[in-house]
Amino acid sequence: MGVLGIRDFRRLWLADLASQLGSRIDFLAVPLLAVTALGAPVFEVSLLRTAQALPYLVLGLQVGAWCDRIRHRPVLIAADAGRAVLIASVPIAALFGVLGMAQLLAVVFAVGVLGVFFDVAHQTYVPRLLPIERLPEANTRLQTNRSIAAVAGPGLAGVIVQALGTAGALAVDAASYLWSALWLRRIETPDVRPEPRKRRLLREIGEGLRVVRGDRILLTIGAHGAVSSFFQSAHLAVVVVFLARDLGLSPWVIGMLGTASLTGALTAGLTARLLGERIGQARALWGAAVLFGLAYQLYPFTGRGWALACYVLAGFFTSYSVIVLSVFGVSFQQAVTPPELLGRVNAISQTLVFGVVPLGSLLGGTLAGTVGMRATLHIAAAGVLASAAIMVWSPLRKLRDLTPSGRR
Repeated sequence: MGVLGIRDFRRLWLADLASQLGSRIDFLAVPLLAVTALGAPVFEVSLLRTAQALPYLVLGLQVGAWCDRIRHRPVLIAADAGRAVLIASVPIAALFGVLGMAQLLAVVFAVGVLGVFFDVAHQTYVPRLLPIERLPEANTRLQTNRSIAAVAGPGLAGVIVQALGTAGALAVDAASYLWSALWLRRIETPDVRPEPRKRRLLREIGEGLRVVRGDRILLTIGAHGAVSSFFQSAHLAVVVVFLARDLGLSPWVIGMLGTASLTGALTAGLTARLLGERIGQARALWGAAVLFGLAYQLYPFTGRGWALACYVLAGFFTSYSVIVLSVFGVSFQQAVTPPELLGRVNAISQTLVFGVVPLGSLLGGTLAGTVGMRATLHIAAAGVLASAAIMVWSPLRKLRDLTPSGRR
């Protein structure tokens, strides 16, 4: 019986699918709302992504320590409900003609705060529902959700934006978070609160940092995630504006481009586990890092007509690589980390990846205003490729598999 045959994991999986689809909608709708309805310049649009990711930089490590003290399911439900209310405030304000950039930035920041709690608690909660040997399959299923959302989300978002407008699309996004919360409420497995004991926040954070620093594989995965995420954020801060303004594409076309390019994520969700069995998890990790960097070089050559194929090909191979990196990196992390430290280690890895996003987004916005958007895309692509060296020149290069003990 597969992990989807386990009722409570299936409920978690359905909640995650709803949340992933909603996130893909606001990923497209929020910057388009800023560009079309509020007339925001490219730097202000980049600030939206900065505001969304800033909470990881400010709160990520603390949230990891807190999540090791508390039950996780109530955190997940409260975070989903809170995000639904916050996102719903945007179309309501737009309906009454009072929406401004300040409110949009505040909402995005608050949603980001709740997202930190949700992401850390969610990744820590999975091992409480399943035994260690089922984690690779479970993470593959969850990454397949990301793949489905990556493929269906942009096209769906483009259609919704075209039909209902950007504000209407965000109303649908709010509903998706409520749907996720309802599925989480149906999970029946007892969520036991860790035994109370005297705690010190800085000492707890330090314990998690020592786990990551003491394992060269965890440190390598985290370092690559941080560097590649920094340059990827510079790319993402400007690419929607580039497609809409420089190339003159409609929201529907932008959405369909995303759907076509992100089929790589769906392919990876279906094949990642087989790839790891065939060539080894360690080889799959560093190979995916190299493919990720090489594929990014196609993005800056995107143009009108047939040159749009560059965007689709880049998206296919980068999205494939991201899923492979995530499946094996997260499974290894969950397997080697002591349960009482898992929240902190998860938070550290996510802080490394998402904490640099505000800085990368600001770099993208600043470069776009000085050297232009296409040149910014070239710089970001070069940085992503350079980050692959962290994986290639690491202990991973000498390994085939990743196992908690005796990596062979």
